Amino acid sequence: MNLYLPRYQAIEQASRRQFLRRIGATAGLLTAPGAFAEALIQTPKQTEGPFYPDKLPLDTDNDLLIINDKLTPAVIARVLEGGQAVCAAAGAPMAGGHSIDSVEPIYGVVALGLVHPDRIKRNSTAQAGDVLILGKPLGIGVFSAALKKGLLSPEDYAAMLDSTTRLNTPGAELAQLDGVHAMTDVTGFGLLGHLLEVCRGSGVSADLRFDDLPFFSHVQELAAQGHTTGASTRNWASYGGEVELPADWPEVRRKLLTDPQTSGGLLVACAPEAADSVLAIFHAQGHTAARRIGSLSAGPARVRVA
Repeated sequence: MNLYLPRYQAIEQASRRQFLRRIGATAGLLTAPGAFAEALIQTPKQTEGPFYPDKLPLDTDNDLLIINDKLTPAVIARVLEGGQAVCAAAGAPMAGGHSIDSVEPIYGVVALGLVHPDRIKRNSTAQAGDVLILGKPLGIGVFSAALKKGLLSPEDYAAMLDSTTRLNTPGAELAQLDGVHAMTDVTGFGLLGHLLEVCRGSGVSADLRFDDLPFFSHVQELAAQGHTTGASTRNWASYGGEVELPADWPEVRRKLLTDPQTSGGLLVACAPEAADSVLAIFHAQGHTAARRIGSLSAGPARVRVA
């Protein structure tokens, strides 16, 4: 083995030189030899959301779906069909794959793509003076908690399905706008957690107005009845020291801001004059809940909520 070690180390060093940078927690950039572009490689992650055989929850990165080993071959076939259908809708051909034997059957994909270096939108390049726009309503974690207790209405269940299976396709068009300075998606860390990542990376402060945030219908009522997640509490414990809330706020509001999302919306930081164009792109692609939720300013990496 020692004979092969120097060669392996040389290959590893070359690979590291080719790897330019990470983008968030689950994506990175590689140079594309002989091309003007860079390759965007995204890695799978687990989703805690419910699984639907005919609808696949998708983040802008990739969900790793855990399915029950008691499922019949017909249902497993539906899982594969669903994955292929969603990839096709995203414009990504399914190149192939392999199977393994494990205690918990797993289905997942890795997405590879190309992006022009001038059109890469990171979560660390927001600017003071930017406005914040969120592409989807909040409350998936609350809906999931109510669903597990059999207390989610058919109408709310349908709304949850529609949101979690709606691809964040506006991202590609938004990346073409010079006025869009930064983007990320709101997933497991909740709105506050992912906004704080933007603030830390960009060296700015954020201001949010709770009344401007989009929530699913009935989410606030369900949360007030106690249908929240443990992840929401853990999220607050991990970053609550960087958030300023009104002194008289009810705890349920804080839990909504840290509510973990499956396939949450895109969070966009853009110049004020680009806000109308950003909203028009969201609305044209079916993201009708998209709205302006706050702004960024010079200052320490903190989020203030009013």
